[in-house]
Amino acid sequence: MNDSFINALNTQVATRHWITGITENMINCYTPGYRENKINFKTYMGGIDPDSVYKSQSQGKSNPGTADENVYLEGKGFFVIRNEQGRISYTRLGEFKFDGEGVYKTSDGQRVQGYILNDKGEIMQGTKPMDADIFTESTLNGGSVQIPTTDIKLWIDPSNGKYLGKYDEFKIEGDGIVYGKADKGKVKTPLYKIAIMNFHNPQELFEIKPLQFIETAESGKPVVSTGEVRGGLIEMSNAGLGGNVNFFKMAQTQLNVTNKLIQTNKQLLQEAIELMSS
Repeated sequence: MNDSFINALNTQVATRHWITGITENMINCYTPGYRENKINFKTYMGGIDPDSVYKSQSQGKSNPGTADENVYLEGKGFFVIRNEQGRISYTRLGEFKFDGEGVYKTSDGQRVQGYILNDKGEIMQGTKPMDADIFTESTLNGGSVQIPTTDIKLWIDPSNGKYLGKYDEFKIEGDGIVYGKADKGKVKTPLYKIAIMNFHNPQELFEIKPLQFIETAESGKPVVSTGEVRGGLIEMSNAGLGGNVNFFKMAQTQLNVTNKLIQTNKQLLQEAIELMSS
């Protein structure tokens, strides 16, 4: 026979987990790049239990960034970043900037990854360009063509103050390509393509720190993404305030009912003990 007291205690614990996830969502509704907590529940003979807790990978709205180097990813996928130990992780927050040495980095100093391009805009594999058709076909089919990524560097020549010694400015365009420009824009040369990866099961990525994820056995290996990169923008949180307020009210109601059930069961237990001892 089901124990109503145990059922109520299990429901209380699950509801508190739910409230914690909702509260984090509401706090981060305006945090750039934040991924919303989603919590599913399963029912069983002993009450309810969190079935899965994962980060929603739905699209957040674009917003003007704080610098031209900031980028916004429209569509599925993640930017690829590498820390000082060489460990790769993934993020949706494109609040990147070039540091004093011309290296493209995150706000916490991790290096944004990309591909070196030749003058024709072809991705280079060592000393040879990769066939564009192969890369495109892999992208469209979610393929896993593995091309080594590299740091994106636009060092400034101290002798003339130009990027890479010959470009007056740079521009990141919608295809995720970093262009060097010279001669008042008449010269426009592709230099790097920002690397974008996706996963067959991105909900199963593990969040090692806020807004940064690593692959797991459940997420699968990274594959080429079809997402489009836009310069000068960043992605905002994908957590909506209104929806989470409604969920919070529902969870609070559920918790109140559960607390009353627990209190009632305690009173009944106390009365039963008093009757037995009288």
